[in-house]
Amino acid sequence: MLAMLLDLPGTPLRLAELPDPEPAAGEVRIRVAACGVCRTDLHVVDGDLPPGPLPIIPGHEIVGRIDRIGPGVADLAIGQRVGVGWLGRACERCSYCLEGRENLCDAPLFTGYTRHGGFATHAVADARYTFPLGEAGDDAATAPLLCAGLIGWRSLQMAGDGRRLGIYGFGAAGHIVLQVARWQGKEVYVFTRPDDRESRDFALRLGAAWAGPSDRPAPVPLDAAILYAPVGALVPAALRAVRKGGRVVCAGIHMSDIPSFPYRQLWEEREIRSVANLTRADARGFLEIAPRAGVETAVTVYPLAAANAALDDLRAGRVQGAAVLRP
Repeated sequence: MLAMLLDLPGTPLRLAELPDPEPAAGEVRIRVAACGVCRTDLHVVDGDLPPGPLPIIPGHEIVGRIDRIGPGVADLAIGQRVGVGWLGRACERCSYCLEGRENLCDAPLFTGYTRHGGFATHAVADARYTFPLGEAGDDAATAPLLCAGLIGWRSLQMAGDGRRLGIYGFGAAGHIVLQVARWQGKEVYVFTRPDDRESRDFALRLGAAWAGPSDRPAPVPLDAAILYAPVGALVPAALRAVRKGGRVVCAGIHMSDIPSFPYRQLWEEREIRSVANLTRADARGFLEIAPRAGVETAVTVYPLAAANAALDDLRAGRVQGAAVLRP
């Protein structure tokens, strides 16, 4: 198989020809049709996260078809179209797993970080964490749903039932969450980098009530705000934007340091919460919701060998919506 390998964080990925992987007991092998390029992949490649095993094949928004099944897998079939996301395996024994909070598992494996991912022609996945997708939808358009959509859905649920929602950072997750929030009847206010007029125009076309630069105050008090931009300075800005009792949800796996801010901005029962990973229940719930909400992803498609260009474009903010690799 062909794969893009990360040999060392901070270095470009390397195109390599590797032996086709074989699924072990409880696993399936997937011929990859599309794999999204997520900001978390950037954090892995750039070394923002503690290094995992190396070399590693990044990528955790995988769509493809099963072409080999390991022993003990009874509920998936050869040729079935499936998806794989960030949570590659949970131990299912620790206190968090037993409480139904496998996103906080003490001994997890993460696709494209601590086990090989989908920047390749083939990927092996734990069958229990592989999701049937049916036949509807284009593969490249579906791929971002497997992380940007799932973490967006979890963060949207965590934001609560308030009517006015702020979104800070308008990339893959933001443009999906805006569509779901609008379907739920929310007003959405989008904040982007001051020089990113293109993303603000995109947000308005998708139905945002307002879109402006992140250095401007919200035009109305918000009930909640979700931060997808990994910029710690936006946390106090979002706290100033939410009303009394409002909630700020930090949805990224990595963020720059949060600067100090006056307690007055947190007072009056405002909250700051973080989102960590996701659960299989999140995946099942969102994959059922997305077609009902009419979610349409905007994607820029790259060939597998251009994975470094896709990462560069994502890093520089040149991707509108999501970047996707097609092996």
